[in-house]
Amino acid sequence: MIRSRSFLSAALRLALAASPLLCARAAESTPATRTVAAAEALISTLDAAQRSAVVFAYTNQVQRRLWSNLPTPMVRRTGLRWGDLKPDQLKAAEGVLKAALSGMGYEKVMNIVEAEEVLKNSPGNPGNLVFGKDEFYLSFVGAPSAEKPWMIQFGGHHLAINVTVAGTNGVLTPSLTCTQPASFQRDGKTVRPLGRENDLAFQLMGTLDASQKSAAVLGARFRDIVLGPGQDGRRIAPEGVKVSTFTPAQRRLLLELVSQWVGIIRDDAAAAKMSEIEGNLDQTWFAWSGPTEPGSAAYFRIQGPTVVIEYAPQSLGGSALNHTHTIYRDPTNDYGSRFGGF
Repeated sequence: MIRSRSFLSAALRLALAASPLLCARAAESTPATRTVAAAEALISTLDAAQRSAVVFAYTNQVQRRLWSNLPTPMVRRTGLRWGDLKPDQLKAAEGVLKAALSGMGYEKVMNIVEAEEVLKNSPGNPGNLVFGKDEFYLSFVGAPSAEKPWMIQFGGHHLAINVTVAGTNGVLTPSLTCTQPASFQRDGKTVRPLGRENDLAFQLMGTLDASQKSAAVLGARFRDIVLGPGQDGRRIAPEGVKVSTFTPAQRRLLLELVSQWVGIIRDDAAAAKMSEIEGNLDQTWFAWSGPTEPGSAAYFRIQGPTVVIEYAPQSLGGSALNHTHTIYRDPTNDYGSRFGGF
């Protein structure tokens, strides 16, 4: 019995001695460090050629800007091709996206990828050559690091996710989310990758009074997003209705609409960005072009000191209701420019 008590006492002393270390390790586990760990876990599954292909220097401006809305045969991507990954590598790559994005964001991104697979197998694409989930690429601009800035890039046709991680900070701009088709069936249910964005925008328009609506609706018509690929550094003058005229309910609706883009990134980074945008609401504008009746195809833009969001239905390739382009930018922090290093 004495020996048993002595053993228990020693075990307790060891546990107490180890507990500060365990607590420190737990404290070190943050969304940012988990993203780094997920990236390193993916790299550990790769062979030498794949490792060389996936990591680019953080100062590589060409790779940083190598994103587009066009299919891969028209704009060749680099990095790890989704269709070339083995099952364990694909699972690890998905783990990187899950760590870097929120639950909502990951679902939205994967729904866009799935829409591309639907497009690939549609009657309008008999060749089955340029679309589909295999044609998405993942790359890192800068080595994954808990201290130094680095980027995660994932995209292909209709998608470009650019996540910059800098310590505990994370930014998602510039990022392109588009979809064709706008809806498809899965397990007997309708999936709309960008449906919430559309519905909230028309709901907000429906709350505007005559004066606000008159200011919001622009005379110009927009066929596509203005600040899309290749438009880094471009500025457009704010126009539309100022959010300073909005009621509290209208402001809440606008913020919920904005969160459909901002909320794609992991929750802590999204919360910080939403707080920044909310603090600048009086200097934010909401603009509209096209019909205002729900069920129509219309362009809209949200523009503030640190955010620009555009939503543009496309008539190319069928009904404008079935093909949508969107862009999310921060003119002060695209590619994490505030963090420096390039």
